[in-house]
Amino acid sequence: MSSLKNWAIKQPVMFLIGFAVLWVLAYGQLPSWSQALVDLLPIAKDSHLYEALSFFFYDVPKILMLLVAITLVMGIINSYFSPEKTRALLAGKHEGVGNVFAALLGIVTPFCSCSAVPLFVGFLQAGVPLGVTFSFLISAPMVNEIALVMLYGLFGWEIAALYLGMGLLVAIVAGFVIGKLGMEHHLEDWVQALRKLEGQAVDTVFSFGQRLEKGFDTVKDIVGKVWLYVVLGIAVGAGIHGYVPADAMASLLGKDWWSVPLAVLVGVPLYANAAGIIPIVQALMAKGAALGTVLAFMMSVIALSLPEMIILRKVLKPRLIATFVGVVASGILLVGFVFNTLL
Repeated sequence: MSSLKNWAIKQPVMFLIGFAVLWVLAYGQLPSWSQALVDLLPIAKDSHLYEALSFFFYDVPKILMLLVAITLVMGIINSYFSPEKTRALLAGKHEGVGNVFAALLGIVTPFCSCSAVPLFVGFLQAGVPLGVTFSFLISAPMVNEIALVMLYGLFGWEIAALYLGMGLLVAIVAGFVIGKLGMEHHLEDWVQALRKLEGQAVDTVFSFGQRLEKGFDTVKDIVGKVWLYVVLGIAVGAGIHGYVPADAMASLLGKDWWSVPLAVLVGVPLYANAAGIIPIVQALMAKGAALGTVLAFMMSVIALSLPEMIILRKVLKPRLIATFVGVVASGILLVGFVFNTLL
């Protein structure tokens, strides 16, 4: 392994090309490989356990592969920018502008809530304000091009545009509010230690091989700390995915005043990305559920999933997690009520 690392540092471009090709090929085969693995098990294909294991065996390697790729790229990128420059890039002279930029960046990064966590840590490591990083963490899974394209295809451009606007508003305002609360001391100690390194080596010039080595170090440090939480979080999501039927919720998701809060409470323990949850939203609506209620349900599943909270627990202390959930849930409730009122 050390010889491969030494070769990669000496030939960083060749390594990254080869890594990218192998990564893309392997990632593209994950559905068939995971399906073949589950099919080898003596489990009926129409059972809940089969659905849960299919979810687990696909999402674990998918998210771990994303974690490795994202943290490697972030490690290399971080080597180019001092924390001061990175903070200026995202936050400018006014933290609110940084929240807007971070939320917009989330639109073009189609990651689920779990795989957005490494970027969240990377931004914190670079010295980006806490509230700005939360705007990205909320926006990335909830308001991305996958969600918008699917909403446009299923419901039309008006619904897609309204969802875009409300989703960005939730990400921007929630991040801004969290930033103003000054809760940096509620980051876990190892994350605070990363932030304390922000003034070091501002003017150091690295070769590209050295930058790649910093990327390797970032992967080892961050992925090494969170991988078990990722697996445990996906296990929780897989169990719920396989054993909680959509029919059980459809009759409860109407336009009554209590339906939106109930949808958020039901959605938070679940786990799925936009591509996975939007077809469920369509099925719920086909069974008579109100649009605002099911979109609040969708937002809570994507932006406030229990697996994400399990992963974030490695990064954030409980009080900050509770604040994050409370602020974002309030925004999602507002979105649900607005949709139900207007439509």
